[in-house]
Amino acid sequence: MNAGYGRDLDLNLLRVFAVVVDTGSVTAAASRLYLTQPAVSAALRRLTAAVGAPLFVRRGRGLALTSRGERLHATLVPHLQAIVDAALSEPHWNAATSERTLRLGLSDTTEVWLLPALIRVLAREAPRMRVVSIPVQFRTVAAALASGLDAAITVADELPATVRRQPLFCGGFVCLFDPRHTRLRRAPTAEDYFALDHVIVSYNGDLRGIVEDVVQRQRKVRCSVSTFANLGALLDGSALIATVPTTIAAQIRETRPHLATRPLPFVIKGSPTELLWPSSTDDDDACRFLRGKIVELARSSSPKPKRA
Repeated sequence: MNAGYGRDLDLNLLRVFAVVVDTGSVTAAASRLYLTQPAVSAALRRLTAAVGAPLFVRRGRGLALTSRGERLHATLVPHLQAIVDAALSEPHWNAATSERTLRLGLSDTTEVWLLPALIRVLAREAPRMRVVSIPVQFRTVAAALASGLDAAITVADELPATVRRQPLFCGGFVCLFDPRHTRLRRAPTAEDYFALDHVIVSYNGDLRGIVEDVVQRQRKVRCSVSTFANLGALLDGSALIATVPTTIAAQIRETRPHLATRPLPFVIKGSPTELLWPSSTDDDDACRFLRGKIVELARSSSPKPKRA
């Protein structure tokens, strides 16, 4: 661009020029631009002066481009559209500078293995983002998502169609116990199993659990707790046994390696732990970033069962 012209060129004049070309008249261009006809005519005169050559000639009641005007229009249009697109497009989301706070619903067991690893990832890649952990379980997760959670990780039953779900991992169940106080065969029989005293985790606060639902036989339950948080402490040093997901057993044995596991004398199919999120956040960049990191962590660091 000629430096002399550039000093006097108002880029708004180019937009007026493009609209006049599109409409073919000053009157129509003024209407589209919400300007008066004199304002559009004045803009064309200023642009002509800046360019240094006529851009339009009269043709009947309208205007036609001169050869100089045609060259300017051909060069201008693609660049002008790119500028408009850039100005009106959504701002680029950057994890490194994002200050979003996301609400994440976690079951008590998921919080143990996922949250520390997730916070370490955010410290490296999104140091200004924050996570609020909300306790959920399969009976409460639907209502929690409806009340404003950005995502949740737990076992879930039927959910509304507006909730997306992605399985993360699935495991079975084992007996967990302290071998210093309870001796179980390598593969205990049903009679061995039901003869022992049990501690169960019941979100209902009762004396029934998944074994009673599946096997239709009542265990000798001596203690019922609402979460897995203190299960290791209850088993440590006692003759109680617990029937827990293999992933839970692995977590507890990380800090209490002297505890042992045995297979169950019957089959219980575990439900998958799933990543759940409202469909309204499908295109939310911060939520998609967080979901992607959760999936990566589930694949690489979800708890693996140890051998007894």
